[in-house]
Amino acid sequence: MRVPYIPSNPQFSSPQDQEIVSRVQKRRGSSGLLELDRALLHSPPVADGWNSFLASIRSHTTIPDSIRELAICRVAVLNRAWYEWDQHAPLLLACPEISQSHLDALLKTPAHQESDVFDEPHAAVMAYADAMTLDVRVEDAVFERVKKVFGDKGAVEVTATVATYNCVSRFLVALDVGECNGRGIESIK
Repeated sequence: MRVPYIPSNPQFSSPQDQEIVSRVQKRRGSSGLLELDRALLHSPPVADGWNSFLASIRSHTTIPDSIRELAICRVAVLNRAWYEWDQHAPLLLACPEISQSHLDALLKTPAHQESDVFDEPHAAVMAYADAMTLDVRVEDAVFERVKKVFGDKGAVEVTATVATYNCVSRFLVALDVGECNGRGIESIK
């Protein structure tokens, strides 16, 4: 980590900052503050906005869990954000329609290529995450594929998820949260 982590039970002198800690802790529940939170809390207002925004993406969209977690994990692979992978790969694997072969394909499928292990919704999201993450500009055919599967609302939610986790991964990698930057894909189980 490039800056020291805030203590796992921070005690800020400002009541407003301590309220922010409470909101982050409430969203995390029994897991307590993650290293990501303890990095963000160097700036409580940033942590507060981040907490609210990520809660919306993670808990208030209508896309299936496997779609959300696949998008997040694909961004993690493309950006080599292994802390993000470590947090989200177990969530993806817990989805009933996902197996270890899906995770293996997610890790090993080169960017902008298809894997035959994914059904159409998951394959469309893989292609979309690749385009958004690596090219930024998404070709019409790639977007229309996502829109055909998920409709307008779902397309917006998939787009917001991929965009959000590109932000998250860039924060994690830039600060080396979780001290994962030295890992390579070969170290992933």
